[in-house]
Amino acid sequence: MIFKILSNFLPIPSNHPNRIIRVLSYFDIFGLFEKDPFGNWLILKRIVVSVAVLPTFWRLAIANKLRIEGSEHIKNLPNTNVFFISNHQTYFADVITFYHIFCSVKWGFGRVLIPFYMLAPRARTYYIAAKETMQKGILPRLFSLAGAILVERSWRAEGENVKRSVDTSASDKVAQGLSFGWVVSFPQGTTSPYAPIRKGTARIIKDNNPIVVPVVINGFRRAFNKTGLGYRKRNTELSVRFKEPIYFTKNQSIEEITEIVKNIIEQDMPQQIVEWKAEEERVKEASE
Repeated sequence: MIFKILSNFLPIPSNHPNRIIRVLSYFDIFGLFEKDPFGNWLILKRIVVSVAVLPTFWRLAIANKLRIEGSEHIKNLPNTNVFFISNHQTYFADVITFYHIFCSVKWGFGRVLIPFYMLAPRARTYYIAAKETMQKGILPRLFSLAGAILVERSWRAEGENVKRSVDTSASDKVAQGLSFGWVVSFPQGTTSPYAPIRKGTARIIKDNNPIVVPVVINGFRRAFNKTGLGYRKRNTELSVRFKEPIYFTKNQSIEEITEIVKNIIEQDMPQQIVEWKAEEERVKEASE
C-alpha cells in the first residue's frame, strides 16, 4: 500500500521534443518543466488547485458532512484515459468536491478529507464546463484555471433553450484531456434532475475508449445554491458514490451507450414523475 501511495508522487516522463526537458522530467516531482496539452504549466495548475481546495474544505467537511463511498474503485486507476461521469446538482461545488477526493486518494486517505493534500494536489484532472458559466466573475475564472475544458453548449445559453451549431472542437479538447489525465463530465449538461443525457458523452466514450467510472452524488442541491458558492442549509449530508469502472465495446451504438449512461448515473426518471409531467402537459394543452 505504501509503495502505491509513493508511486503517486513520482514524476511522469515527458515526451517534450527538447532533450534537456525530457531528462529533467524524470526528476520533476512538482511539474516545474512540464505543460499539459493546453499549454498550462503543471506547477501553476497545482497552485491554483491548492488555492481552490483550502477555503472549500471547511464548507464540505465541517459545515456539512461529506460521505465518500467506493473510493477503492479509483485508487488503482491509470494516470490517463479515465472518464468520470456524474449527475450534476450545482455549478461548482460538485466538481470542487471531485478535486478534493482525487487529491485525497493520491495521498492514500480514501474516504476522509485531510487537507494535507493541498501541499501536492493532483494536477492531471480536468472537467467539462460550459464556457459561458466559467466566464462570469473572478471565482469561475479561477476555477477554470484548475482544469476546465470549456465547451459551447448547442442547446442552452443564458438560461434559455437555444439551437445552434455543435461545438465540434469539444471532442478534440476532451480527447486531449484524456490523453493526459482524468476527465470529469456531467452528461446532462445541466443541474436539473432527470434531464436527458447528451449524446456528446457517448461519442467521447466511443471515440476514445476510456475507462468509465460512474458517480452518483446527492445532497449538494439541498446544501448549496445553484452556483454552489452560497449556502442553503448547513449540516447537510453530502454523498459521493463511485461505482465500479465499466468498459464499453466499439460495436456499441451511440444510442445504447447513452441509455447505459443514463442508468448508471441513476438519472432514469421515476415512473410517477413521468405520469405527473404527462398530466401537466394535458392540463396545459386543455387550458390553451
